[in-house]
Amino acid sequence: MPDRAAICTGASRGIGRAIAEALAEEGYALTISARKPDTLEEAAAAFRDKGHDVEAVAGNMADEEAIKNVVERHRARFGRLDVLVNNAGVGIGAAVDEHQAKFIDLQLAVNIRAIVLLYRESAQMLRAAGAEHRNAVVINMSSFAGKSGQPWLSVYSATKAAVIGFSQATQKEVSTQGIQVTALCPGFVDTPMTDYVRDQVSAEEMIRPEDIAESVRFLLRTSPACLVPEIVFTRPDELPGAVA
Repeated sequence: MPDRAAICTGASRGIGRAIAEALAEEGYALTISARKPDTLEEAAAAFRDKGHDVEAVAGNMADEEAIKNVVERHRARFGRLDVLVNNAGVGIGAAVDEHQAKFIDLQLAVNIRAIVLLYRESAQMLRAAGAEHRNAVVINMSSFAGKSGQPWLSVYSATKAAVIGFSQATQKEVSTQGIQVTALCPGFVDTPMTDYVRDQVSAEEMIRPEDIAESVRFLLRTSPACLVPEIVFTRPDELPGAVA
């Protein structure tokens, strides 16, 4: 059994991969998950080439059985869980009166339902880690849209606001169990998920995936007396009163 182990979903690229890299560099054994097996295996191979201990489990986080499989594969391989990163997410824009039910359901399933189910399946291992060292960490990926609902992203904004609410409620339940629950709320990050806005915001103006990963390193080092409910990441022109 490793000294520390983590699960990170949506880890084949972007924010999830940056967070997984940070965890690996901090000495965590990793289970990484993503929907597409080919890109996931490519990421896993890159980790292994650097000497990191990685289990790759492909799965659609809209599927409850896939979620259970990720956690069970992790348990069988590593036997413990110190950090759970719920990063997998999907955003589908539409005018508020033009949403299609299948896309509403997909965003609800991946962005919030999966987080609830992943915590449920992981709770026993997280409690054990919390009892051991008082700093088990759960990171739930929200968004700046969860803090301020965005036009044409109404369903996405609603799911990300729900992530914040779920994180707050969970923290109140487990605050005495050595488990910290933090919602990360970034604005535009330079990943494929923000390709749709490149004509308005250039890659150079966007938050870096590594910025988000650095916040995870910080959370690994906070004391059990310091709980961090959420971290909001904004670009300079998104600050109130900023001059464009």
